[in-house]
Amino acid sequence: MSPAPTSDLIAAVSDQLTPTERRIAEAVLDEPTLLAFGTVSDLATRVGTSRPSIVRFATKLGFDGYSGLQTYVRRGLSDQLARPRDRIRSGELGSESQRAEIGAGIESVFEAADRGRFREFADRIEHARRVWIVSGESSRAGGHTLYSGLRMVRSGVHLVADPDIARDLADAGPDDVAVVFSFYRYRRSTIAAAEALASMGTPLIAITDGPLSPLASLTDLWCALKIPAVGPFDSSLPAVAAAELIVAQFCHDLTDEARERIDRTEALWDTTRTFST
Repeated sequence: MSPAPTSDLIAAVSDQLTPTERRIAEAVLDEPTLLAFGTVSDLATRVGTSRPSIVRFATKLGFDGYSGLQTYVRRGLSDQLARPRDRIRSGELGSESQRAEIGAGIESVFEAADRGRFREFADRIEHARRVWIVSGESSRAGGHTLYSGLRMVRSGVHLVADPDIARDLADAGPDDVAVVFSFYRYRRSTIAAAEALASMGTPLIAITDGPLSPLASLTDLWCALKIPAVGPFDSSLPAVAAAELIVAQFCHDLTDEARERIDRTEALWDTTRTFST
C-alpha cells in the first residue's frame, strides 16, 4: 500500500500547527520535491525559519525527525511515478521539478563521496580476491561502468547478468567482494543474489537508495543514491557517476599497480590495433 499523501498527515494535525509550522506546511505542499530531495537547511531557508522548527514540524507529523519525514515523502513520490506507464503521462521533459530531481541525484553521489563511502568501497575491492558485480536491468549502466573501469586496473572482476546468477556466483566466497546495484522497485533476482552471497559469507557493497532498501539490512557497506526519473524511466546518471568515482578512488589508492596494468593494456591495444587512431 502506498503511503498516505503528505496533505493527509498535515490535515490530521492542522489545528495543532503554529504559524511557523503552517508556513512550513504550505511550502511542503506547494513543492514536495523540496522536502523529498532537499536538506533541512534548504527547507528552513525557503520558509525563513530555523532548522529546529523544521525538525519540530516533522515530529508533529509523527516522525522521529526530518530524515524520517523525508524518506516517507520520497517513497510517496516514488510510488506515484514508479511505473513507466504512469511516468510517461506526467510532466514535461526539462521541467523545474525534474531538473531539481536530477540535481539532487548527482548531489547524493558527492554526499556519499564526502562521507568516505567510496574510499571504504575501494579499500574492500583492493583487498578482495575477486569482485562480483550484480545489477538488474534498470541499474545495469552503473554495473557496466564499474566493471569496465575495474577491469582496466585489476584482475578477477566479473559482471553477473540475471540469467547467469546461480551459475556465476557458485564460485564466490569469503575472500571476494560483491558490489550490488539495486534501486526501488528492487528487482527480485538481484535481491535474491545478494541474500545468497551474504549467506555464503561474501562481503557485500550495496549501491542502493536508502535504509529501507532490502540490501541495506545485508551489509554495513552501503550508500544511498537519489534516483530521479527522466521521462518514463529511472535515470542511470547517479549510479554511473558513483561507479566512476569508485574506480577513480581505487586508482588513487593503488597508483603504481593501476598505472602498470593500464600501460600493459594500452600496449596490447597497440599490438592488436584495437583502435583506428
